[in-house]
Amino acid sequence: MTESSHIFKTILLSRAGPKARIALNRPRAGNRVNPSMTEELAQAAEFINQDDSTRVVTLTGQGQSFSSGWERIRFDSAEELARHRAAGAIARIQKPVVAAINGDAIGQGLELALAADIRIAVATAHFGMPQVRFGVLPWDGGTQRLPRLVGRAHALALLLTGAVIDASEALRIGLVHQVVEPQQLEAATDSAVEQIASTAPVAERYAKETVMKGMDMTLEQGLHLEADLNILLHTTGDRAEGIRSFRERRPPKFSGQ
Repeated sequence: MTESSHIFKTILLSRAGPKARIALNRPRAGNRVNPSMTEELAQAAEFINQDDSTRVVTLTGQGQSFSSGWERIRFDSAEELARHRAAGAIARIQKPVVAAINGDAIGQGLELALAADIRIAVATAHFGMPQVRFGVLPWDGGTQRLPRLVGRAHALALLLTGAVIDASEALRIGLVHQVVEPQQLEAATDSAVEQIASTAPVAERYAKETVMKGMDMTLEQGLHLEADLNILLHTTGDRAEGIRSFRERRPPKFSGQ
């Protein structure tokens, strides 16, 4: 298995075989997002998207927090605000992203988690978007991704009150997919990552694309997209391998072609 790592100041990026791992690496600052982290997450996303061997990505935090929010900064223009949108980098990753939420995900930290595709949290984690308490709005996609995930009522309850909820409530409203004890987080994340890495890469990518793009389409448009991508899949070697392996009663060996 080929392993590699890249040197950054605020994150850790490592890759081993089909799996990549991004760890927010400002533990003494609660992994708060700052301009350097935003820039480095964008670079990491680009590395991952250009690496055909990477199939699935884990996003987590070093230390006791996933991310406790943002550095106190002032935005004087829309252009300056855009430079501090770190969640966009996670959302642009074309491979499935599993957020292993090892501690509190607050404010922009929760917005980072929302940009992932699957969220597994420790039972001790807390979640919230307290921005209104400071006279501002979430600026990193929170007002858009949160209601799409948990529905308008739950999203407004969190956004308008700035309330912080525990992991069990986050699971109840659909904010996270699984809650485990801290000592079980690595195993639960590895299980999800292994399952994703075993599937057909092209089909996997198209499945994510269909869901993400389809949410901004009418049902009819989304169904057309689904059909178009299915037709494209019929031309892939992975589909042929999937059929062969089924007939031969063996695990498939997908090549991503």
